[in-house]
Amino acid sequence: MMRPSRSDQLYEAARMYYEDDQTMEAIAGAQGVSRSTVSRMLRDARRCGIVRITLQPPESSRLEELAERIRRRHHVEVRVIPTAPGQTEGERLRTVASAGARLLEQMLQPGMTVGMAWGTTVGTLVEQLRPRPSSDLRVVQLNGVINTQGSGLEYVGTMLDRVGSLWEASVHHFPVPTFFEQPEAREALWRERSIRRILELQNQVQLAVFGVGAFEADVPSHVYTTDYLDEADWAQLREDGAVGDVCTVMLRADGSWRDIRINERSTGPTPEALARIPRRLLVAAGPRKARALGAALRARVATHLVVDESTALRMLALHEDRA
Repeated sequence: MMRPSRSDQLYEAARMYYEDDQTMEAIAGAQGVSRSTVSRMLRDARRCGIVRITLQPPESSRLEELAERIRRRHHVEVRVIPTAPGQTEGERLRTVASAGARLLEQMLQPGMTVGMAWGTTVGTLVEQLRPRPSSDLRVVQLNGVINTQGSGLEYVGTMLDRVGSLWEASVHHFPVPTFFEQPEAREALWRERSIRRILELQNQVQLAVFGVGAFEADVPSHVYTTDYLDEADWAQLREDGAVGDVCTVMLRADGSWRDIRINERSTGPTPEALARIPRRLLVAAGPRKARALGAALRARVATHLVVDESTALRMLALHEDRA
């Protein structure tokens, strides 16, 4: 009779320990070895892959169920980040932004053109990025940045230059206003050769990363706090029923955007333009962004979403209230 192989012995010891719940002493008696030998066998079974131990945090099934509900409803890949008790909004934002940064790094491929919007969430995400040099990467700014006071370039320039340095990528800025005063001014500038070059690069984007702006967010969106909108703009947005924005294109709660008047003057890509980009990563944190996030998902702007648990729950509750 053939003696069992070493692998067979390891498997049998592991089966008795992990499946039959036998003690090491009992296994030692059955196999005619010492208890210390059984301990080494179990260690070796783990090392060679016969035993694979998976640790599952208690909240993982809850988070996966929540992600699946969003996935089915909005057809996006979702990562839901647990909300820790006592976590401040700033801490929540950094946690979600860090998870978004890790996913963004995984999605990068050599030769890609990456489009980046700017704002509080993306700025926090960029702070969490790690060095990841990749050949022939290009980073292009997706929406204009200049406000009514003529500032904003330094804020966004610093953010994008950090990305370029970490990834050793070429960076292409978009030095135009966030909102023009007149739609005709935008159309005229769009005919300039230097601006057409950036618009052409935007059309080549294969991976976009952006947040969602909400008028009522606890951590205010940058565009709502630094001289980008005046009182007349706010009055018009209220009249038009807007609840937030993606890439500075305003949205209603139902995801509509075409007849919101300020969008005629915005320089960001519309949901229709974003939909042409193959991979689109949306990162959102904070329950008071839930309404704007729901609007963004109804507008089909994202293929991938990173969101905290509280915001995901609030967004789904608002959807059920609308139903």
